[in-house]
Amino acid sequence: MTSAQAEARVEDRCDHLKVTLSNFGRRNALAPSMYVSLRAALEQAAAEDRLGAVVLTGADGYFCAGGDLNALATRAATSRDERRALIEDLHDTIRAIRACPRPVIAAIEGGAAGAGLSIALACDLLVAAEDASFAAAYVRVGLVPDGGLTASLARRVPAGFAARMCLTGDPVSATTLAGMGVVTDLVPPGKALARAADLAARFAQGPAAAQGTIKRLLASARDGDFDAQLDREAEAMADALAAPEAAAGLKARLSRAVPDFGRGSSGAEKKETRR
Repeated sequence: MTSAQAEARVEDRCDHLKVTLSNFGRRNALAPSMYVSLRAALEQAAAEDRLGAVVLTGADGYFCAGGDLNALATRAATSRDERRALIEDLHDTIRAIRACPRPVIAAIEGGAAGAGLSIALACDLLVAAEDASFAAAYVRVGLVPDGGLTASLARRVPAGFAARMCLTGDPVSATTLAGMGVVTDLVPPGKALARAADLAARFAQGPAAAQGTIKRLLASARDGDFDAQLDREAEAMADALAAPEAAAGLKARLSRAVPDFGRGSSGAEKKETRR
């Protein structure tokens, strides 16, 4: 499956909608077509009281690796307005997840990275396999977080922990995030989708209007100026995509090399050691 064939498959499971991010061979890297389908599913869920939740998962044992590096590497050649518009497509999707009156449950196997982590953290509940990992990987290719990631982390984890995640891009285990309450349900590998479906069935038996009101009250209590933070991230990301650091980082990562961001004495790229 090429990036152009990336999709978010929507299945009506009677008491919930299951949305599967699928981009074969790219760990379900994001594409605009996915946003369209996901937003349509969120709109359907909002319109039909029989649906207790939207369950968001990834195909082939991995949630989402974030932005497609091949696509991101071409962004420097576009205008700033074009870059900003593409980021806003992601941000509109984040807003739609947060605004949906039905609970949105992320069912995570394997892991979530970059904008995939942003999407996961926009969900109301995170069900994750014990061996899953999470990474704010932007910095590793010379980019900055978008999708509300800085705001989501700032509201959920200690400041130093958020700084370490974003500044290093190092993966964090699901068990660590469960200890902080970020992962709400920690399950054995292969069981995330089943647990999410059980939760969705439970929500489908509850009061739809009250659940929607609870979501709004929780959001207003914690969020403050989240949309303004989305705008700040979009501005920073639009600039970062055209910067030399991103060109170096994306080129190196696509060729499986360690990126040289020009801060050392040697300009030679070193081959990446795969772990």
